[in-house]
Amino acid sequence: MPKVLEFKLPDLGEGLTEAEIVRWLVEVGDVVAIDQPVVEVETAKAMVEVPCPYGGVVTARFGEEGTELPVGSPLLTVAVGSAEGDLPEDLSDKGTDGAESSGNVLVGYGTGAPAARRRRVRPEAISAAAAPVAEPAPVPVTAPAPAPGPVPAPVSDEASGPVAVVSPLVRRLARQHDLDLRQLTGSGFDGLILRADVESAIRAAANGTAAAPPVPVPVSPPASSPTSAPVAGERIPLRGVRGAVADKLARSRREIPDATCWVDADATELMAARAAMNGAGGPTAGPKVSVLALLARICTAALARFPELNSMVDLEAREIVRLPAVHLGFAAQTERGLVVPVVRDAQSRNAESIGAEIGRLTEAARTGTLTPAELTGGTFTLNNYGVFGVDGSTPIINHPEAAMLGVGRIVPKPWVHRDELAVRQVVQLSLTFDHRVCDGGTAGGFLRYVADCVEQPALLLRTL
Repeated sequence: MPKVLEFKLPDLGEGLTEAEIVRWLVEVGDVVAIDQPVVEVETAKAMVEVPCPYGGVVTARFGEEGTELPVGSPLLTVAVGSAEGDLPEDLSDKGTDGAESSGNVLVGYGTGAPAARRRRVRPEAISAAAAPVAEPAPVPVTAPAPAPGPVPAPVSDEASGPVAVVSPLVRRLARQHDLDLRQLTGSGFDGLILRADVESAIRAAANGTAAAPPVPVPVSPPASSPTSAPVAGERIPLRGVRGAVADKLARSRREIPDATCWVDADATELMAARAAMNGAGGPTAGPKVSVLALLARICTAALARFPELNSMVDLEAREIVRLPAVHLGFAAQTERGLVVPVVRDAQSRNAESIGAEIGRLTEAARTGTLTPAELTGGTFTLNNYGVFGVDGSTPIINHPEAAMLGVGRIVPKPWVHRDELAVRQVVQLSLTFDHRVCDGGTAGGFLRYVADCVEQPALLLRTL
């Protein structure tokens, strides 16, 4: 006899609490193998293919494409084990007594086993596989001396499978109040449990009484008034990358007392040095070096001199944590929104190595294949907003980092050079920093050193 196992949206790590279904990779009736990707979801960090830890026949899917589900919500159910001929040999030979699964902890990346071919099974096989979920029903807790009231319908062993709930919000609400949905009788069509049922049960629990299904009452439409009309305009949900950016920026503004200083620098010598590097031929020729890579290398040299800015604040311990490694983030604008990929251990890389890693991460950001690990863990951010054609900005710090260097466009401007007026390549640099980790003198010293290296790249030879 097959078992129907419920696969829930796993914790994808990095503190993510929800994900949006982008594309289903299987249909009801498909045969799946252990660790075969079954759905593609978009989190606040990246696009992830989620593999199923069970092998068998897909009997149900929960949520349409575009639906946002919290972690722990059911994704699909799989009938594990079946009669001979209903499943492929590699699945039917596994048996059902052990509830065969991959046992992976980090669901979302799987074990790399080859995916099985999708195939349909007979409808009668699907209906025969739709047995209850092999999961013991939780023991209801009896409240002391409950007041008389309607009692929920008794739960039989057969009711231990997936409950009649469609909305993930209803499931989340029940979890937040420790309610067992199997103890409720739904007032919706065919016993569907609605939000009103859960709210009624919450109120009943607070009053010490059992929940009774709400009785639908016809409600007449409210009288129209100028204040009841919805605000006109397009409403765009704050979710996915846009929602994550909004939450992080708001938190940064709430928690970090930031300040900004800026300076203009003559980047003519830096541009000439880059042209010389990229123009070299023969055995000394190498990959092209970008301006962003040179600025990143200057940042790592400056952070070695001013380590206060490569730190974070531990609010609970009331301590400043100075970090030994520089994980350099750089802002990248993509079709999905603003992302900040991270170059790991940038302090141990030269300009060529940093440039190659920036190129790889930028391409991954463009194609939407960045992993959560490549988008987190930064200790300092470099923001090149000059690509948008602007000179200056006061960027918001990427929480929980302590500073961000902003770089404007490099444009020809009049400049006093060697006591004479000349046209030079000028750039504006701005540093936004957390005033808790350092004073203005440290921030000013960091920015001045960066500007000096931009104007005289030979200064970097001291740290090579």
